Amino acid sequence: MSEKEEKTPKIKPIIEAADSLSLGISIVVAVLMGVGIGLILKNMTGAAWTLWIGVFLGIAAAILNVYKAYSKQYKVFEELAKEPRYAVKKKLDDKEDDEEDYSEKNY
Repeated sequence: MSEKEEKTPKIKPIIEAADSLSLGISIVVAVLMGVGIGLILKNMTGAAWTLWIGVFLGIAAAILNVYKAYSKQYKVFEELAKEPRYAVKKKLDDKEDDEEDYSEKNY
């Protein structure tokens, strides 16, 4: 067993899977926190438009969460694409296949 495998905890894959599943929850929480910030700003200033500042902040935070999750999954995809068993190999066709005439019925 290598040193790198010994240092990584066994529970790490479980935590990463739970992190991936919690994306929907993080979107809802980000928007709700933004609305909460907007309500606090509205109560502090008395201006109704400050509520929308909080809403837009929450939506921006939700979009940022989606982008971070996408970036993380894309890195995992790139690592998998480098593995030989997932690599796409070009299949060379024989010249016979290229010269077939599909315009006529070949019985």
